[in-house]
Amino acid sequence: MHIKRQLSRLRPLAVRMLRAAYRFRHRIPRWARGPLDWLRWRLPMRWVDALAGLTNERRVPVDLPEYHVRPEVPHTPVRVFIGPANFAGQANAWARALEQHVPGVSGTVFSLETVGGFDFPHDFGIPPYAYRRNRRWQREQFGYVRDNFTHVIIESGRPLFADLMHLDPFREAKALTRNGLVVGMISHGSDTRLPSRHAARFTWSPYRDKDWAEVPRLERQARHNLAELKHFHGPVFASTPDLLDDLPFARWCPVTVDLSTWASTRPLLKGKRPVVVHAPSNGHVKGSEYADAALEPHHDSGLVEYRRIERVLSEQMPKIYRSADIVLDQFRIGSYGVAACEAMAAGRVVVGNVTGDVRRAILDATGMELPIVQAEPHEIGDVVAELVENPARMRAIGRASLKYVTEVHDGRYAARVISTGLEFGKKGP
Repeated sequence: MHIKRQLSRLRPLAVRMLRAAYRFRHRIPRWARGPLDWLRWRLPMRWVDALAGLTNERRVPVDLPEYHVRPEVPHTPVRVFIGPANFAGQANAWARALEQHVPGVSGTVFSLETVGGFDFPHDFGIPPYAYRRNRRWQREQFGYVRDNFTHVIIESGRPLFADLMHLDPFREAKALTRNGLVVGMISHGSDTRLPSRHAARFTWSPYRDKDWAEVPRLERQARHNLAELKHFHGPVFASTPDLLDDLPFARWCPVTVDLSTWASTRPLLKGKRPVVVHAPSNGHVKGSEYADAALEPHHDSGLVEYRRIERVLSEQMPKIYRSADIVLDQFRIGSYGVAACEAMAAGRVVVGNVTGDVRRAILDATGMELPIVQAEPHEIGDVVAELVENPARMRAIGRASLKYVTEVHDGRYAARVISTGLEFGKKGP
């Protein structure tokens, strides 16, 4: 009885120690993770849940019949599987672009379904809890991809098959390649953007902020993914041109937008005063504090109407951009992405901070000048005021923006890059 009492007292301490060890396992050298991983793969699932602090009340269903229903794969010569991130619906956009612009190609998109997150179109998905803990689903997922597809694109260093291959997308790529598939990787941003390099180059970099607790984790993540990608034998893509700073061996695969969704019949400058919109997905990274500080005086003076947009559904954004004259994008990363393309597709004037290197890379790749109006954080107010004072220039920029996004971001360019990189018609070893 005495021994049992001692063990019952020691158990909570042991659980806390194991939880802490597993939570911070990425800081442990790889050679020292072996015993921890050995335990992880052999413990009963209820023990793993207990160590992770998951209770029955926090659970969602691990196994439902609909989890095991997957889309029927079209009988095309080339069948591309993309997942599991689908950030801003880009995996789906690329898949549909391939189907539209490359004969004999079909695309299937898998993404995790996050409750409370943005709901972007995909072909099928599963909640994260079931993705991590349903081993039957994981085995079926691997078999489904292996047996039905010719090409695979793995997004953002995230695994397609969860714990089946120890959350290692590069191990997954090797397994798929051994089975005859051609596998590529695509980076969306923070998975390979190295904070230390970005902070060293740019005074306005968000990675310089000492109070941003995420920076050490992002640094470790990017270093790990970059090291793995350097030894990866398949094609590597990057969704924004600034990522080529860290991935010089990658191909730029431009983000893709549906022009018809964003098209506007409202001409610029039809209201009583110009409308300036800023709708950041991440205010800290986008530099929203600089935008607010620069535009609030202009709003108060009556020069413009400034609309700061937060927490709206993605389907509401086309209407918001159509009502704008100027859209403020981002001011701390040095590039541009989906939001800027959506605003340009509406014919709006986009203001953002895009480095000279990124602009030159775009010109070299496309032969076109990027029409985003340049403004570093301290220049936002003056740049907007100058635009408002020159309506003819604004209308010319709006026309150039629509032309640019039509040529570069309507899916044709991305489809060419993917089909060339994955060498459609060629099978893996």
